[in-house]
Amino acid sequence: MKKTLLVAAMLMATLGLKAQTNIQEMYDFNRGHLTTTLEMFKADKWGSTFFFNDIYHPDQNTPVGYYTEIARAINFWQGSKLGALSLHIEWNGGIAASNAWLFGVEYFLHNDDFSNTFTFELMYKHITNLVQNDISYTPLQFTFVWGMNNLFGVKGLAFSGFLDIWGENVVWGLNSDLTPDETDWVILSEPQIWYNVGQHFGCENLNIGGEVEVAYNFAGGWQSGANWAKNKGFNVAPCLGIKWNF
Repeated sequence: MKKTLLVAAMLMATLGLKAQTNIQEMYDFNRGHLTTTLEMFKADKWGSTFFFNDIYHPDQNTPVGYYTEIARAINFWQGSKLGALSLHIEWNGGIAASNAWLFGVEYFLHNDDFSNTFTFELMYKHITNLVQNDISYTPLQFTFVWGMNNLFGVKGLAFSGFLDIWGENVVWGLNSDLTPDETDWVILSEPQIWYNVGQHFGCENLNIGGEVEVAYNFAGGWQSGANWAKNKGFNVAPCLGIKWNF
């Protein structure tokens, strides 16, 4: 659930730019494997399209599992007083993961030079999985996305991330040793920090950095050995990686 490119996406849409793609390679110290992430954003006069795909590598030889989110913002009134407000439709899903459709609105805020950005999304969320057809008694998701460029006045240092809060009745113990029960709410945040190290040797595409996944009752993530992780309560997972902007 990266979503961090949405920060750049909103900025690019406002400035009239059209597309951006990046690929990230992260090592998850808790789960003991690499994750490859491909992100893409494209703006047009009707709004914008964003997607990312996570590919998990718990086996050193073969990628095992993936997770995808694809979202469309509908905004053909961009030049009006309501230009910061968009309609939002989204699909989430992957191997051994719950699938979800989301419908709602998003609102974009920024400072004068767009170096600091903030997006708020409020959505209806319908979740299904292989065990139950509907596993959310509270079908809502609140999403906050932020971005800060040239942090502390350091050129090329960026801090971005997202916070998702959604209703889901996570069932524990289906494929783990946790006691089976249910929870009503899940929280997931992935703050990232990147430094454009490539600027120092003529390779502006290259960034180094990482993220920290902070989760509460999040039933997601591949562990070493291709086992799907179910992390009841709070869990913190630090990651270190590189990013290449195309």
